[in-house]
Amino acid sequence: MRLVAVAAHSEAPDPANLERIRRFVDLLADSCGDSLALLVGGYWGFMRVVVDEAIGKGLMVVILPPVEREDVEFPERAIVLRTGLSYRLRSVAMVRSCDVLVVLGGASGTIQELVTAYTEGKPVLLLLSGLPSDRVSALAPYLDDRRVAEIRVFDSVESLVSELCRTLAERRGGATRFG
Repeated sequence: MRLVAVAAHSEAPDPANLERIRRFVDLLADSCGDSLALLVGGYWGFMRVVVDEAIGKGLMVVILPPVEREDVEFPERAIVLRTGLSYRLRSVAMVRSCDVLVVLGGASGTIQELVTAYTEGKPVLLLLSGLPSDRVSALAPYLDDRRVAEIRVFDSVESLVSELCRTLAERRGGATRFG
């Protein structure tokens, strides 16, 4: 099972980002969705759209809500791991569990997940969204001289998903279906 963590804003997406999220899930399901699970840190904002779209496409979804939001009503078909961890700590658990982190746009929590992925040596795929997380693109491909993991920046969902499928195949030794 390949695990893709999705870092995304806790606020509702604007129309342009809503379309990007839907396109991301569509392409992911069609291109490299076999034996794949999406990990998200909650069921609100951008993350809710990711979860609903992914479940609708038959993808496995794992939600790691922070202890402060464990009482949210979650979709029946999602796996919910109530870790008892606070916002920041559940982000660390989510990112450490993944093979790749996809950043769909967000603010400080999303940026924290990106930095955690980098420091843990996880590949980071950053989709430009017009949100504060875009600022990290100025530091790409590496946050520092240690060059622990590459941060790849994309302005198109198609390019991001193509690279995601390739990265997952490399990390697991499998083939991709993305043309």
